[in-house]
Order: sequence, then structure tokens, then C-alpha cells
Amino acid sequence: MEFVQSNIWLIILAAFSGFMLLFPNMRSKLGGGQEVDATEAVQLINHENALVLDVREFNEFSAGHIANAKHIPVGQLADSIKTLEKHKELTIVVNCRSGGRSAMACSVLRKNGFTKVYNLRGGITAWQQANLPTTVK
Repeated sequence: MEFVQSNIWLIILAAFSGFMLLFPNMRSKLGGGQEVDATEAVQLINHENALVLDVREFNEFSAGHIANAKHIPVGQLADSIKTLEKHKELTIVVNCRSGGRSAMACSVLRKNGFTKVYNLRGGITAWQQANLPTTVK
């Protein structure tokens, strides 16, 4: 007991550090979000004919994107849901620069009835770091 009292701040710091390490994983599980890394995304694209949805801004998209990606900026996604209705049964891999905007886009898609939605963990940055090809518009 004396050890705990003497080192309470170290114990609190250790507990907080552990929580922060687990938080990203817990957040995606609690929010119902599914993430895939670049290799898993390639498998979904090749084996399930997944649609790639790029939600970055136009200048980001035109600088380089995954081949055959459909481009709808995240700010326009809610208004563009109707254009995606024909893809509702498909697997969709959503990407942005680093994964934040695409996570929001995944949430919008799920709220609108899309069930096979995956966020590309690390976004196009992770895709490029895995030495996977991009194309320029």
C-alpha cells in the first residue's frame, strides 16, 4: 500500500498511457468503424471489386489518387449520397490524406444504409508509403 501511495502519479501516468495506446482501436470498435491497411484494401479491390471513394478536395485528388477512384469531397458527400445508391451493395474503401476525413465519410455512408464500408487506415499517405501506385488526373 505504501508503494501505491508513494507512486500514485506514476501509476496514473502509466494507466493513462495505456489508455491512449488502446483508444484508437477502441474508438473504431465502439463507433462500428472498420479499417483496413493498404494491403487489405488492395485485396478488397482485387477480390471483391471494391469501389474506392476518395473524399479529399479536388486539388489533393488531382495531385494523385488510387486508380479508378470515385471522387466526392467529404463536404459534398451528404448531398451526393443519391449518386452512390447504385453502389450500396458493393464493398467501399474510403480514403483521404491520412484517415480522418474518410472516417467521417464512412460514418455518413453507414448512416445512409451502406454496410460494407472500410476506412483506409493512414489514407493515401499510407498507400504511397506501401509503394502502391497512384494516378494523376
